[in-house]
Amino acid sequence: MRRFSQKSNKEETEINLTPMLDVVFIMLIFFIVTTSFVKEAGIEVNRPSAKTSQQKAEANILIAIKNNDEIWIDKRMVDIRAIRSNIERLKASNTQSSVVVQSDKDARTGVLVKVMDQVRLAGITNISISTLKN
Repeated sequence: MRRFSQKSNKEETEINLTPMLDVVFIMLIFFIVTTSFVKEAGIEVNRPSAKTSQQKAEANILIAIKNNDEIWIDKRMVDIRAIRSNIERLKASNTQSSVVVQSDKDARTGVLVKVMDQVRLAGITNISISTLKN
């Protein structure tokens, strides 16, 4: 009889951790969903300066053009013919997409115009060019 009473006391003193684990998983999901991720084009460019530049709140898609006319999207180099498909893929994940082009000040203007044209063909008209505030 004594063993039985010890066993029942032990069962009564155990703590049920299931509700606590549920709360922890719900908090984890909340933090994952609400976290804002920093978008990067993948390279650093020497941007031109402008006195009239304005701060843009946020950009969903970043495109970088190096001084040797290499084009980078999502930390990988992209051919000019693949820009449209890459932008369409990124646009599918966010319907209110905006593009910021970070062009090196020594990059050719023709490449910048071609990149902007491909972005417009992908269906995004909200395009900005990144500069430094002078």
